[in-house]
Amino acid sequence: MLEDVLSACEAVGPTILATEGAQGEAIEAALRDTEGAPILVVNADLPCARPRDLLTLLGALPAGGLALAPAADGTTNALALAAPHLFAPLYGPGSAERFLARAARLEAPAAVAEIPNLADDVDTLADLERLEGRLGPRTAAALNELRTGLPQ
Repeated sequence: MLEDVLSACEAVGPTILATEGAQGEAIEAALRDTEGAPILVVNADLPCARPRDLLTLLGALPAGGLALAPAADGTTNALALAAPHLFAPLYGPGSAERFLARAARLEAPAAVAEIPNLADDVDTLADLERLEGRLGPRTAAALNELRTGLPQ
């Protein structure tokens, strides 16, 4: 799954894999050394993500603000940020609303981008199976390997 997400990200621009600590803290650490904008923050559990989806999220980014791609459960799957200071480690249940509230507190414009391939995250094998026709090639191969027990 991660390889498909990285592939989509790398097609759009320079990519940093944030791995130091928990999700929010890892992203904060990665953003400390980030120069330039805009910035995309994309979760690793989005096996349907394609470069065009990330470009759509960037296109939704208001000047000086943030755009987010929410999951159906109210969490946040991806963010577009005009600047690193717009990020805070707000992940978890209800995080989409918390990111929007943070933008309002900072008087930064915010947009919600409903992008199906960024809305569908994977937490279970059933999620993978539900998304089967839209999975990236590496994730599709991994799912097939899980089913057959044989490397593809």
